Order: sequence, then structure tokens, then C-alpha cells
Amino acid sequence: MTDRTAATVRKPRADAVRNRERVLEAAKAVFSAGGPDASLEAVAKRAGVGIGTLYRHFPTRESLFEAVYRREVQQLGELAEQLKSEAAPVDALRRWLRSNVEFVATKKGMSAALALAVQGSSELSAYSFDRLTKAIGALLDRAVAAGEIRSDISPEDVLRTLVGMCYMHDQPGWQNSVLRMVDVFVDGLRVQTRVDGTTTLVPHRDDPPAPAKGKSRRRGSPDGSR
Repeated sequence: MTDRTAATVRKPRADAVRNRERVLEAAKAVFSAGGPDASLEAVAKRAGVGIGTLYRHFPTRESLFEAVYRREVQQLGELAEQLKSEAAPVDALRRWLRSNVEFVATKKGMSAALALAVQGSSELSAYSFDRLTKAIGALLDRAVAAGEIRSDISPEDVLRTLVGMCYMHDQPGWQNSVLRMVDVFVDGLRVQTRVDGTTTLVPHRDDPPAPAKGKSRRRGSPDGSR
């Protein structure tokens, strides 16, 4: 095969990749503005491709939702890696959580489309859960290793908390409230330093709970005395 022939074979493949990326970027914008019922023709027009090209890449509306969802989850994972090298451990965790809240706030229509994609695919739900918990886990482990975050919190705990905080995202003023609660939550995860300079030790999340010894302590002081 000549070099010219090889280039001719590769060019459509590169064009197809570019077209696919344009469609995904356009779908993100169109769904953000118009929700999951937004026209696929509008997506194709914004991407600068024909509707036939869109359907060649994404034969159904659901397949387009799924592809956009995977792309967003991948970008959140990449953001976690980026923050690990750009920010201090606790700040990196805080900024990643806040970025998730801002995504929900600015992409309400997009969130609805992504919810449809997840509901229709258990494999997709598993994929997103795995990628997001890995992203959180990398940030948590870094903060724990730095001695700044308590170690008995799992990535799953953090993800469930984040989802719960964003549950009422259709209510007025919810974003400012949730961003404030994210700060409260992250501050609550920090290892506490006492006045005497000692820190509150928290067992690692993988450690088994210590068995109870002796009589239970009475409320009132750390050692059970009044």
C-alpha cells in the first residue's frame, strides 16, 4: 500500500472522530438548554453535520445520551487527576465536589438527559459509580496521607452525600445552600487539632472496629467520669 493510499484510508477515520466529538459537544450544549427532549436536528445543526452523520454515530437518542454521559464522567475523572497536581489535598477535594455542584446547577437539562441514560443501563450506572468513586478515592487517599482528612470515610460515603445534597436542585437558591454545605462537609472531614496540639485520631476505613472493653462510659467526659 502506498503512502498516498494509506493517508486516504486514514483520513475518513480522523474525520469521523472529529465529527463524533463535535456531535458530543453540541449535544451537551443543546441538552443543557433544552433538556432531554431537545431536537436531534438541533444537535446536528450546532455540530455542523448532517442528521445522517449524527445517526451513523448514534443510531438512537439513548445512545447519544449515553455517550454524552460517559464523556462527562470521564472529564470529572480527569479533573480529579488535574487537581491532584494543582491544589493542596483538602482544597483539591473541596474544588472537585464544588465542580460537581456547579455542573448540576448549570446543566439542568443535561442532568435530566444523563438521568435517562443511567436509568436505562445498569452497566452505565456501574461505570459511572466506578469512575466517580475512583476519582473521589484518589483525592481522599491523598488528603488522608497528608494527615489532613479523617480516614474512616469511604469514597462511596462522599458520593452518596454529594448526590443527596444535590437532590433538591430544582428549588430556588439551592446552589448557594449546597455549596455552603459542601464546605461544612469537607471541614467536618478534617482531622481535628486540639488546643494542646494533639490531633483526634480516627481509625482507617479499612480497619475493623475495636471491640468494646469494660463498662460503657457515661456521658459527660471522654473518660466516662462526670
